[in-house]
This record gives sequence, structure tokens and C-alpha cells, in this order.
Amino acid sequence: MNALTDPVAAAALPAHAEADAEAWAGWGAVLAAAGQGAAVKEAASGRYVHANTVLLAWLGRDAAGVAGHTDAELFDAASHAALRAADQAALAQGEAMSADHRLNFGAQVRDVAVCRIGVGRADGAAGGRPEGARWLLSVWTDTSPLRQQEAQSRAMLAQIEQMQAANDALRRELADQALRDAASGLYTRAHFEDQLRREADLSSREHREFAIVFIEVDEAPADGSTASAATTGAVHAALGRLLRSGTRAMDAACRLDERRFAVLLSGVGLATAHSRMEGLRRRCATEIVVHQGRELRFTAAMGVASFPHTANTQAELVQACSEALREAQRRGGNHVALAAIRLEAA
Repeated sequence: MNALTDPVAAAALPAHAEADAEAWAGWGAVLAAAGQGAAVKEAASGRYVHANTVLLAWLGRDAAGVAGHTDAELFDAASHAALRAADQAALAQGEAMSADHRLNFGAQVRDVAVCRIGVGRADGAAGGRPEGARWLLSVWTDTSPLRQQEAQSRAMLAQIEQMQAANDALRRELADQALRDAASGLYTRAHFEDQLRREADLSSREHREFAIVFIEVDEAPADGSTASAATTGAVHAALGRLLRSGTRAMDAACRLDERRFAVLLSGVGLATAHSRMEGLRRRCATEIVVHQGRELRFTAAMGVASFPHTANTQAELVQACSEALREAQRRGGNHVALAAIRLEAA
């Protein structure tokens, strides 16, 4: 039953509305079968003269409870203001207009798209200005399911992006782990050699200096005990921690083999490299390593060479650094030795 076929509701309507009642009822029934709401209002007053069964169900009212009422009586203030503004815009435009609303239908909030058009003339003549329309026809489409699907799609896409980011991070982590020595946590020889090639090429082009350091733990433990494979592993792990904490992100601290460690100090000259390695040597000598209930101490010998002061090719730089390390070991270890400076660079 609609507003015009309900005797109580029809009593509140203007007499000229009855002539259109049958057409409105049929139009509203067709839209109701498609799940859409339909309504007819008096253009001037905004009072409902027809609402189909779908819209009545959304409003939770019967035809008598809607006919003759305005949006101000059926909705909250905010919803009424939005609906009235859209009604006026459609009447002024004189053609079909659609607007999206979020409306409170009693206990349920719905997202609806409302398409409106003004029809007829207040004086009963055809044509004329749109603001003189007698009726405002509207079709109401519940877009809540679509909004929910869109929200679910956005949430799913966000989840996919998070998973992709996590996978990318995991791949980077695995790739990084493949370049690191498991015992010390330092980069491997391959990474050091690659970084050394890049740094040498960059420094040659930009005429800047850098340094490399070779490090080996002294054979006799500082506490005079006999070193075993287990204690050596604990000491190397401790040295790895000291190297990681004592180098910058732009540097490269690596483990070259079972005995030798290396550090590439980007943009650092011979004197600065020597000062930093002296600090590392002292930390090694004072570091306490606890292994199987024992306190272990260790010292390290270090050789420092720089580009271009001690060598001007990569091969010469590695050779000069190795000779400096051997010199530190010849001095009894626990020493930082510098490679000889080339006379032509002095």
C-alpha cells in the first residue's frame, strides 16, 4: 500500500495528487521489484505524497507514517539538511541529478544514491521553469553493499601491499644474510672485495682518500690460556660485535677467512684510520668474553693502509695493508701498524 491508496494518508494530500496516484504506484512497484526505493514529494513544501514499499521498509514506517511528512520529521537534522539541499539543487537545475548520502534510517545507517528530477507545473501547465515544478520524483539506491565491498577491497589491497612489503624485506634480509658470516655477523670476503672495487673506482674519479684495515686476533690469549676452537669462535664473535658497533653505515666490516678480518673506511685518511683503529685495539684488549663460565680476554694486531697515500691501485693497497699487519704481528701483536707512505705522494 502507498501513500495515495491508504485512506488515512490520502486525506492529508492535495486533491490534484490523486490523478497521478496510479502512475506513481506502478512506477514505485517496478522499482521496488529491483530493490530500489521511490518517492514523490511536493516540490514547494517537501512533503511526501508517495513512498514505495522498499523506502517504507527502510524508514520503518507505513504509508500513513510517511505521507504528508517532510524529511525534517523523518530524519535527523544533518540528514534533513543534506536531503533538502539536494532537492533544491535538482529543482533549480531542471534535470535529473544524483547525490550520495549517508542517512540514519532509525537504527541502521545506509549509504544511498538518490536521483531526483522535478516534474509537472504548479499551475498544471506543461513546460515552464524548473523551479515551478509541482512534484519532485526520486529513486533511492542502497549503495551500502557496494561501499562495503569497496572497503573490503581496499583492506585486501592494503593487506596485499603489507605482505609484499614483508616479502621484500624478507628477501633483502635473506640476501643480506647470504653476504654475512654466520659466526661473526660480518660481511664475507666477496662483499668486501666488491666494496673495495667500488670505493677504489669512486676515489679515483673524485680524487678522495679511503683506508683499509686488516685485523687478526693474536695467537696467544691475553690471559695466557690455551686457545681452543670453541674459545676462538667466542673471541671472533666478540670482535665481530666490536667491529659492527665501531663502524659507520658507509664502512664495510668483513671477515676474510678463518683468521683475518677487514674494515673498509670510506672517505677516511691514514691518520684518522690509525686513530680509530687504536680505539678499537684498546677496546679489544679490555673486552671480557664469557664462554662456558670462563672469562676470556684477547688482543689483536692491525695493519692500516690508505689510498692514495700508501698505494694507488687496489692490488698495491691490499699488499701494503698485509705488510702493515705482518709488521704489527712482528712487534708482538696488540699493535696498530701503518703502511709506508709512497714518497711521490708525500
